[in-house]
Amino acid sequence: MDHTKKPVVEALETFLASRPVSFHVPGHKHGLLSGLPEGLKAALRYDVTELSGLDDLHAPAEMLAEAQTMLAHVYGASQSYFLVNGSTVGNLAMIRTVCASGETVLVQRNAHKSVFHALELASVQAILLTPEWDEATCTAGSVSSATVREALERHPDAKGVVVTYPTYYGTTGNELQTIVGIAHERRIPVLVDEAHGAHFIAGAPFPPSALKLGADIVVHSAHKTLSAMTQASFLHVNSQLVDVDRLTRTLSMLQTSSPSYLLLASLDDARAMIAAYSEDDKQAFLAWRREFIGQLSAIKALEVIETEDPLKILLRQKEASGYTLQHSLEEEGIYTELADERQVLFVLPLLTVAISYPTQSICEAIDSAVQRLRGAGEPVPENNESIEETPHKLVITTSAQSKKDTTWMPAESAIGLELAAAIIPYPPGIPLVLSGEKLNPQLIQEICHMMDSGAKFQGAVRANGPTTEFEVLRAQGEDCNG
Repeated sequence: MDHTKKPVVEALETFLASRPVSFHVPGHKHGLLSGLPEGLKAALRYDVTELSGLDDLHAPAEMLAEAQTMLAHVYGASQSYFLVNGSTVGNLAMIRTVCASGETVLVQRNAHKSVFHALELASVQAILLTPEWDEATCTAGSVSSATVREALERHPDAKGVVVTYPTYYGTTGNELQTIVGIAHERRIPVLVDEAHGAHFIAGAPFPPSALKLGADIVVHSAHKTLSAMTQASFLHVNSQLVDVDRLTRTLSMLQTSSPSYLLLASLDDARAMIAAYSEDDKQAFLAWRREFIGQLSAIKALEVIETEDPLKILLRQKEASGYTLQHSLEEEGIYTELADERQVLFVLPLLTVAISYPTQSICEAIDSAVQRLRGAGEPVPENNESIEETPHKLVITTSAQSKKDTTWMPAESAIGLELAAAIIPYPPGIPLVLSGEKLNPQLIQEICHMMDSGAKFQGAVRANGPTTEFEVLRAQGEDCNG
């Protein structure tokens, strides 16, 4: 198969070369009516709709069918799909495909918020799988095969196992293939949120792809580590345990009926990019990475932590929190993927032989940011494991709770009450507390401290002047003012 071809990109170029006159949507008429700056406006020439010769994402038969077939070939899937609503829609679709209302699914606790939203929308029950603590990154890592086996023994009626591989911080563990085997012994599909691993098919030293390890459905954020535009993702299925027709119908319901051809073209390009990624390209990236890490490691007061995914590294300034380090880096024009109390996360570029990053100037800017913080004496948390000891527990999704009245309450009055929605540090978008769970003093103290340190949250927490408030179910606090 000739992966230098880009069917979507080529069809758009051919269409524009015909000098088309628009009497159709979108209303900007190839950018003519747009008031955007010229640089942005130029892209609107490609923002078209399902016209003759441009196929239909919801019934692909021409260029989109060809492009998705090429995508499946690259990743070794039986069928692949372009997603224009991000990996979020992929997570929603895969759970909706394998589960019906009231059924049970096993879910890694440190999953993305979209997975928990999918559980709620599907009205299924979730058995939460506690991940192992990763000492290197000081974060929740992957789930052990022993945890999955025990959960399946206790809940043999489970319809699926949902895991995150890799985690946001680049940890993978080495047990995914074993987990797949355990699940498949029971004819249970394994659904993988591999949002941050679309590049794994480049081969070692990158971890093996979830599809190679036998996963049944895999979702990739092509925009996170490949060249696609933000919001552009892939979904792959390679399984006899999944109803592909149901998956296709579900995607058609959940994805927009007016998909962006800019996103589709960028997905076509991202597929071509990773298909063409050669051993020489990979060695060029690894050489640049070694040089970059070497220069970073020479910076005083800076610690560099490598992860299982070579595309991710963590930086720690020994006298400042990650939030403070992030702010100092931004003053130098260096923008990180995220910060937490200990560190910042860098997502490195998947460079090729022909493309490089200016290592010297970047490291000089990082050095300036780090040295600015020397002597700050800011307390940084010790590397203490902070994961529940219970391996899993039953959680009922909140579709029923969402119909109840809610109220906002100050932190000191919210102890012991059930949250009306999840509390989600963003990024990374992994719920710290789930909707329906009860707040305890330790959680409230941790959340308030994180907010004071600079963490940003989505969901059922907000700052109301000097007071931190939580949204709780009114049924738990009817005698309190909202």
